[in-house]
Amino acid sequence: MSDNKGIVIVTGGCGLLGRAILHDLRKKGYVAINFDVSIESNLDDHNVHCDVTDDLSIRESVDLVLRNYERIDGLVNNAYPRTSDWGVAFEEDDLTSWRKNVDIQMNSYVACCQTVLKAMKKQASGGAVVNIASIYGVVGNDFTIYENTTIKPPAAYSAIKGGLINFTRYLASFYGQHNIRVNCVSPGGIYDHQPEAFVKAYEHKVPMKRMGKPEDISPAVSFLLSEEARYITGQNLIVDGGWTAI
Repeated sequence: MSDNKGIVIVTGGCGLLGRAILHDLRKKGYVAINFDVSIESNLDDHNVHCDVTDDLSIRESVDLVLRNYERIDGLVNNAYPRTSDWGVAFEEDDLTSWRKNVDIQMNSYVACCQTVLKAMKKQASGGAVVNIASIYGVVGNDFTIYENTTIKPPAAYSAIKGGLINFTRYLASFYGQHNIRVNCVSPGGIYDHQPEAFVKAYEHKVPMKRMGKPEDISPAVSFLLSEEARYITGQNLIVDGGWTAI
């Protein structure tokens, strides 16, 4: 391996959080490779076209990285695929859509972990995985912050993120003997031009009195991938400005 700190795959690197995670990792000396469905593969630019909802695409993309770098030191599961009808009230949620979203969101994390962990297991140095979860995988929704807006937080989101947190604990327990660490980062609300009424309500409640920024989340991801976190596994690092503390 060259002077870099390690080879890290970041799924969904073209998204709001993904861009910040890639930037922070690269700034800190990692070769951070963007796996995203919206780009063409160009390893000179550290970009790989990957559809995380397609098992074959995941395997081919991981194989491409292994052929070129011979190792994978880190994986950040961050991609957020969802159906076009995502974001309806629970009572209106079509069960076919529910099943589809559980499949393409939760099971894409599972497929990426399974493929990458097989490669990491063969490495004497092991590796690290960070799954991006959410505060809504830890606590219930405060529906008062959505009043006077059209936002309908999906029930499936809470089910998926809660499942991912405990799936992470399973993986940490199973792969610890192979020097592989698996953790979660659970962001609080991230500002993304939401309706003003929502932003005001959120900022009124959260102890730090502002919504999060992508740059608030990315250093936590980098930390959990780093040697500084070498004895941390099976944990869910909540980065939420104090939301879950009250």
